[in-house]
Amino acid sequence: MSFEPFEITGAGPELYDRIGRTYTGTRHPDPRIAAAIWDALGDARTVLNVGAGAGAYEPPDREVVALEPSEVMISQRPAGAAPVVRGRAEELPFGDGSFDAVMAVLSDHHWTDRRRGFHELRRVARERVVLFNANPEEADLFWLTTEYLPEFLELIPARYRHAGAWEAELRRALGTVDVMRVPIPHDCTDGFYGAYWRRPEAYLDPRVRRGMSVFAQLSSGAVNRALDALGADLEDGRWHERHRELLSMDELHLGYYVVAAVATKEPGGRA
Repeated sequence: MSFEPFEITGAGPELYDRIGRTYTGTRHPDPRIAAAIWDALGDARTVLNVGAGAGAYEPPDREVVALEPSEVMISQRPAGAAPVVRGRAEELPFGDGSFDAVMAVLSDHHWTDRRRGFHELRRVARERVVLFNANPEEADLFWLTTEYLPEFLELIPARYRHAGAWEAELRRALGTVDVMRVPIPHDCTDGFYGAYWRRPEAYLDPRVRRGMSVFAQLSSGAVNRALDALGADLEDGRWHERHRELLSMDELHLGYYVVAAVATKEPGGRA
């Protein structure tokens, strides 16, 4: 397949144009998470990766096209990566049913219009839509949030404060979905927000934090208070005392899931 570059007229600066310049230093695809995502793609041969960033989790054995709004992220794609088109999930520059499958990895929470974005994913997918992301209803599973960064919970829209709202939203947008829990390994190589649940010292490293959009969306006051408290608790052993059971665990559920939806026809015949 070959596609000409596309840019949405009037698109403003993206979050990752500000924070993503050292993204690839800490964000390396974890093979266990990759296996879960690729398994959900089934036998799809052509795949669109929406919000593709620097190319993590793009399956090497399929024909992939990447879509990404941030020039900063595009510039970090390695040599030999899938061809990339600049654009947004809410307005995909492809015709109906252009790909066997469409995937979005840790990106749909950054869309400005999730309903529109999901509609677009369904529109261009012939067979299936695959997502990897966190259930916002389970944000309170993580000790970093509940004990140090409760301000993070304020970023979550009120509609997710009711049990089942997230899955209901997915079903309305995508139809029948399989929602598969993905526990995070203790040595996860992809440094997203929940990756260091057994390595708390990592959150004190500014290089690690620069790879996590959460910290860019919170006030410096909230972040500094959290880091000061975590540093003190690590220094005097209080964190290890509270969380000693984590130190013997190989993986932990923190609300991350792979979601797979088989493409179905909407009223009027559109996929």
